[in-house]
Amino acid sequence: MDTFHISFLWQIFPGAEGWPFPKYFGSCGRLIVTASTRPLKEFYGSSSDVTADLALQLLAIIDFMMNNDLNYFFYFTHVDADTFGVFNNGQLFIQDASMLGVIDKQEGRDLRKREQKYKDIFSCLAADCESVLPSCNSIKESQSLIMVCEKLLPNLLKEKFQSPLQEKIDSALNICAESFLTDQEIITATQLLVSILKPLQICDSRFVYRYPDCKYSTQL
Repeated sequence: MDTFHISFLWQIFPGAEGWPFPKYFGSCGRLIVTASTRPLKEFYGSSSDVTADLALQLLAIIDFMMNNDLNYFFYFTHVDADTFGVFNNGQLFIQDASMLGVIDKQEGRDLRKREQKYKDIFSCLAADCESVLPSCNSIKESQSLIMVCEKLLPNLLKEKFQSPLQEKIDSALNICAESFLTDQEIITATQLLVSILKPLQICDSRFVYRYPDCKYSTQL
């Protein structure tokens, strides 16, 4: 997905409406102007309460991209330490959407079969688009979960906690990173991971994006 299509994506799914993208200010050529973020990798060495909070945000983003009211299914074809960024208020966002695909769950699967020449619903606004991607039916529902469990979450959660909590976290990570398992097995493992991490998410002024609201909520 090139610069034009990334900016188009951010305008269609604006952060102000709850989508996990940076605020889009404009673009010129290959340059896109957004709000400043720090890459996720800068937080790998942070304290366990910070990394647990970021891990929960990461899993929440993936879940939202899989299940949202508009029936769009977002999936990553690749993730790395620069895919996600963190605002100054501690909130996690997708800062690099170049490896993000989108499927309309109401029409996308049939549409993809009929029009194989299109890369995704945003990629072929121009007539010179010739690339062919696999059928939507070949996209594993848990694909993005597997990627973050394999490549990102271990950097946030490995060797951060005392035993036996660490062993429980490691076990859930090992399961959700296994691509040969069924979608439901992957999803169940990530749900278990969320249930383990949720009690570790503290209400503190360092987490500006949800403070002081968390003080007045019975559920963080």
